Amino acid sequence: MELTVLASGSKGNCTYLRGERGALLIDAGLSARETLRRLANAGGDATLVEGILVTHEHIDHIRGADVLARRLHVPIYATGGTLEAFYEKCGATSAEVRRCRYGEPFCVGDFSVEPFAASHDAREPCGFSVAEGDLRVGCCTDTGTITTPIFDHLAACDAVLLESNHCPDMLENGPYPAYLKSRIRSKRGHLSNPDAARCLQRLADHIQMAMLAHVSEINNTPEKVLLSALEGLGFYSDQVAVTVAPQDPGPVHPESYGFRL
Repeated sequence: MELTVLASGSKGNCTYLRGERGALLIDAGLSARETLRRLANAGGDATLVEGILVTHEHIDHIRGADVLARRLHVPIYATGGTLEAFYEKCGATSAEVRRCRYGEPFCVGDFSVEPFAASHDAREPCGFSVAEGDLRVGCCTDTGTITTPIFDHLAACDAVLLESNHCPDMLENGPYPAYLKSRIRSKRGHLSNPDAARCLQRLADHIQMAMLAHVSEINNTPEKVLLSALEGLGFYSDQVAVTVAPQDPGPVHPESYGFRL
């Protein structure tokens, strides 16, 4: 399995997960045209995409989902709450949509996908655990806290895409208004660097690779994310490969912005 982050952050989120014969997109927060452009730049193959998994209805996760699903002739998979909010924001769609439920695995091609509840200020947000054969990847990029069910799903994975959104000090001293700071650091907001590091510390015995994502451009830096993660891993820092996802991989071939199992 190969995972490539095409976008990560408040301007848009999209991840390409390729298996032996097919592929999935997790979120589609860019325009359809930009998603396909970045996918081609990354060496991905749009014809392999068999479905779009949507974690929640915030615009940076659904912006291109409708057009992209219709253009690629693939279904959108999301929880009932996410679909309701999606319809409210985007109106009716001719794209095929399929409802998924927490804790109920479903198949997309050769992939086995299981949604699990995330803690975020959305209607019915989720993360996804995706398996093919003996390999499993976990994706949890918008959650204010790591609950026991979230941890248990991630601990069953070989690699994870995990949020590390903000540095608490930068958030506290930054330009955001008080209400927005409160929302971000709440249990239904976004995961901080220390929280992500503590999660990685607990996951160290289980996973081989971790990519840290949804990094704030205002309240964080990639350097702070990586340092925090490595300090959290401690003695395990040479056993778990850790990278940081960029908002935009840019013109350089972004094969390094992901991992391969």
